[in-house]
Amino acid sequence: MAFLYRRLAVTERSLFHVRLHVWPLLLLRSAGWGLLAGAAVSVAAAFIGTTLTPDAVLWLWGTAAVLALIRVRYLCFAYSAGVLGVLQAVCGLLSLEESGGTAGRLGASLAALDMPGLLLLVALLHAAEALLVRKDGGSLASPLYLEGKRGKLIGGYSLQGLWPVPLLLLVPVSGGAEGAAAALPWTPLLGGEAWSAGWTVLALPAIIGFSDLALSELPKHVARLASRRLLLYSLVLVVLALAAAFARPLVVVASLAALGLHEALTQLAERVQRQRPPRFVNDARGLCILGVLPGTPAEEMGLEAGEVLHKVNGLRVRTKEDLHAALHENSAFCRLEVLNLDGQLKFAQRARFAGEHHQLGVVLAPDEDAAYSAVPARGSVLALLLRARRARRRAAGDSASM
Repeated sequence: MAFLYRRLAVTERSLFHVRLHVWPLLLLRSAGWGLLAGAAVSVAAAFIGTTLTPDAVLWLWGTAAVLALIRVRYLCFAYSAGVLGVLQAVCGLLSLEESGGTAGRLGASLAALDMPGLLLLVALLHAAEALLVRKDGGSLASPLYLEGKRGKLIGGYSLQGLWPVPLLLLVPVSGGAEGAAAALPWTPLLGGEAWSAGWTVLALPAIIGFSDLALSELPKHVARLASRRLLLYSLVLVVLALAAAFARPLVVVASLAALGLHEALTQLAERVQRQRPPRFVNDARGLCILGVLPGTPAEEMGLEAGEVLHKVNGLRVRTKEDLHAALHENSAFCRLEVLNLDGQLKFAQRARFAGEHHQLGVVLAPDEDAAYSAVPARGSVLALLLRARRARRRAAGDSASM
């Protein structure tokens, strides 16, 4: 998480030479929300009755770690639980647990996984993710210059968030375990004879997160849409997992749905944003605001990302040079005519004080002079680390040559 948020701040500084996010604060904020989500999911899971074992925890995280070597966003229990459900079915067809040696032990361990319970847990985690994206997703947006469909640079936002979700799950005690508590005062949804011997607590560290692009809409609108899609995904997965709990052949169907629907949502979200006309571009109306720097005159005047600077101190602005000249037209006062998010004209004004920074405090959509863009990361954890190392070496070489 620290690596992700620090990389976000470094990207912002390399593109715009300013810092829009303080990554340690993002990390602490995400950790706080993650703790609350972990408590809520733990309470909800207590009424489901997942038969989770230490082996299941190792299988989940081991599979997630392997998948992350392929692509970072596969570090998600939806993918690992889906893969485990398919592997369990394959091992059952091959009767792997009946063979001897290591293969037999692995097959027996896979066969013992409570896949309906794991898939219900995945659904709960994604329901919590939907709420977190709705609450906090827009604040995690970072402006970027991206390459559009025709090779022209456009403005956009990268939405990336990670939340640690530590879970304390009530699980049925294994035979002969010490320290088992008395029977639960309620019957879990997936109740069975396993709960008659008592219960214990199992810790499961989890992490949830999302990644999206906002090219044709504002980041807060993209976050709300992503939240609704995640909530719908979790509801569908709940239905399929419950069906699989009472009809074991449906475990494969539920597992494939956990994989396929999650991947389809990810691909659909990016495709929609890419196909629609970009929002953060300069046009005949003026200069489009891509971002507003905190603590600047622009923030004090209530400017927002997505609005268009139409006139500054009575002068039309179509380029950065126009804006710079218009700001210096009046050294004591700044009056703006801005087209708001609804396309309506609004006015903003503010006095300029001696010793104050001369800039307005906005990040503008790219123009023809913008020479570089950011490419959304799609690689593995190892690839990202190697890319960051190469970037540091390149930066050191550039500074040495100046």
